[in-house]
Amino acid sequence: MPRIFLSPSTQEWNEYATDGNEELYMNLLADRMEPYLRACGISFVRNDPARNVTGAISDSNTGSYDVHLALHSNAAPSNLSGRLRGIDIYFAPKSIFSEKLANIIANNLKAIYPLPDKVRAVPTYSLGEVLRTKAVAVLCELGYHDNYADEAWLKNNLENIARNITDSLCDYFGIPFVQAGAVRWGTVTTNGCGLNIRTYPDLSGKIIGSMPDGASVMINGETNDWYVVNYNGIIGYSSSKFITL
Repeated sequence: MPRIFLSPSTQEWNEYATDGNEELYMNLLADRMEPYLRACGISFVRNDPARNVTGAISDSNTGSYDVHLALHSNAAPSNLSGRLRGIDIYFAPKSIFSEKLANIIANNLKAIYPLPDKVRAVPTYSLGEVLRTKAVAVLCELGYHDNYADEAWLKNNLENIARNITDSLCDYFGIPFVQAGAVRWGTVTTNGCGLNIRTYPDLSGKIIGSMPDGASVMINGETNDWYVVNYNGIIGYSSSKFITL
């Protein structure tokens, strides 16, 4: 199953137009993404807020991740302060996968940003968090926090943005988006047989693990007749017909 490094901004000095700062609101956004990621079967590790961007890159490269996702908000140059709006999703120009993910995120965000023509995927030749990571990486600049309208949109739509970006990750990974809900627990009920854990909610999905009859399992989401399960650290899909809540 997919595994991502979630890297919200650590730039607490970037103050917003009215109150708060970039680090605060990007971490609030990451907080809201977590239930959606779990429900969709996407495991994640978050960056250490005490470390800078160099530390985030190092920590990401130390692990094994499918995607490095950096969450930021933008600020205009001093001569244009407060006058710019828009969303930029930065990708590595030599990575077709980075560009693909950036385009998916940008296209989906157009549905919830009030100025869809100002949402774009942009190549970067300088952002280390995109260019120096082993994992496929994108960096999201989610509006201009020095602009009152963008700041208000961001603050009032954290939940929608979290859902939207997670939906984009699901599109990229080729897995169904699952609505977030409360974590539940169930018991495997198979009359003595094992219950397979798969990479996709279908019998064609690759088997990545198995749970014995009577095992207790965490259920993070549900899609059709399948549960998104976490059993001893193995995350995948199992048939809901053989799990008793």
